[in-house]
Amino acid sequence: MAESNFVDYVKIYCRSGKGGKGSMHLRHVKYNPNGGPDGGDGGRGGSIYLRGNHNYWTLLHLKYQRHVFAEHGGNGGRDKCHGTDGKDIYIDVPCGTVVYNAETGKYICDVNYDGQTVLLLKGGRGGLGNFQFRSATNQAPRYAQPGEPMQEMTIILELKLLADVGLVGFPNAGKSTLLSVLSSARPKIANYAFTTLEPSLGIVSYHDKKSFVMADIPGIIEGASEGKGLGLRFLRHIERNSLLLFMVPGDTDDIKKEYEILLNELTKFNPDMLDKHRILAITKCDLLDDELIEMLKETTPENIPIVFISSVSGKGINELKDVLWKELNSESNKLQAITAEDIIVHKDKEINKLQRELEAEGEDEIIFIDEDDIEDIDDYEYIDDEDIIEP
Repeated sequence: MAESNFVDYVKIYCRSGKGGKGSMHLRHVKYNPNGGPDGGDGGRGGSIYLRGNHNYWTLLHLKYQRHVFAEHGGNGGRDKCHGTDGKDIYIDVPCGTVVYNAETGKYICDVNYDGQTVLLLKGGRGGLGNFQFRSATNQAPRYAQPGEPMQEMTIILELKLLADVGLVGFPNAGKSTLLSVLSSARPKIANYAFTTLEPSLGIVSYHDKKSFVMADIPGIIEGASEGKGLGLRFLRHIERNSLLLFMVPGDTDDIKKEYEILLNELTKFNPDMLDKHRILAITKCDLLDDELIEMLKETTPENIPIVFISSVSGKGINELKDVLWKELNSESNKLQAITAEDIIVHKDKEINKLQRELEAEGEDEIIFIDEDDIEDIDDYEYIDDEDIIEP
């Protein structure tokens, strides 16, 4: 089986550049043997930035790039020559990428929109040359300042897809079939559980050239929060959705019970997801007659919009699109989306769960560094805060 192109979890090692050393040089030229200090400053080290790019939808381009190194700053020279600045590195990531420290599990940043730039590791400042230390009482300083050391960190990039509607349901509930009918997406469809092994996105067209994005994730089962089935690994892809569409087959024994099981698993994953607007779609209604549908309406959950649909026959599809569009554009949903952007809080990963998560994602191996990339001990020059002169 070919490996999937969809990658939503990557661990990489990043290192910024160190600052260049300041030069300690005294000017000696013909006819001016005591020219004084002329040592230049060292260049700053390159920084590492994260940049949102809407052209990416997966982290595949970073899967095999285990090391990201920024350039070091150049050393200062004679005649007050400034060292070259290290080149900054920009890591392009899809919108919706969350970054964590791989060693501590601490949340670092979140890249949400196209063009957003976040400083990940700052390059070291260059050291001052002896020309900067001249004074009336010390006209020939014979010392210079070393550059600031580099910063390094192993990070986890975790992608959370951005969509308007997220599909939630048990395996074989008809989620992929619905997405293929409503959009041009072509997810795998088969008559067995866990056909969908990775999330899919589709753009659903509406009246007057309007549209919205729908996300299909692998099915979840009772006990998924404890690791059963595919677990809750893919539920992070619907955390940012404005609307959740629950899908329960019409031939199930107890529709209300199945809906409550799905709701309970979401609660265990993230209690804040209960604040999102919800719609319940009863699927596979081509197997039901009108009399049976009326009987099922009496057993469905209350206080939630319910639509009976059939992706095969097309029954209720237009009604479903109308309900989805109405809920997406309701004032309460818009207000919730605005407030959610302001109050969204990312929790740090627990250390005991972080290792299991890395093992499940296949990212628990040790990242090795080539000998050529290992810095000499002389490169790690630490100076007291008293010796640092602010530029």
